[in-house]
Amino acid sequence: MNSFPKYVVSSTLDAPVWNNTTVIRDDVIKKVSKLKRELDGEILVAASFQLWHALMEHDLVDELRLMIYPVVLGAGERLFGESSEKKPMRLVSTRTVDDLALLIYEVVRLRS
Repeated sequence: MNSFPKYVVSSTLDAPVWNNTTVIRDDVIKKVSKLKRELDGEILVAASFQLWHALMEHDLVDELRLMIYPVVLGAGERLFGESSEKKPMRLVSTRTVDDLALLIYEVVRLRS
């Protein structure tokens, strides 16, 4: 993991200590679009609702991996939040480990 390039979207991090880490501060959508074009392989976004929503809104997400643990909390942030348009997805894989369900969806891009 240390040898892989890492990109952190942050408005507060100045000097990352993890090697091969680049901080993205502004023009996030433009920079992620460029990374998608230039990098070979996957880009993983972990635990950032704000970033994930922005990437979804700008059609920069290809796959969604949901790990679902069956606990009803009654409150919290909506996973999909508000969106300007419908985002069709296709379930491509399911797996369970004990009570955890891993669901993998791919974004269906409608051709115009």
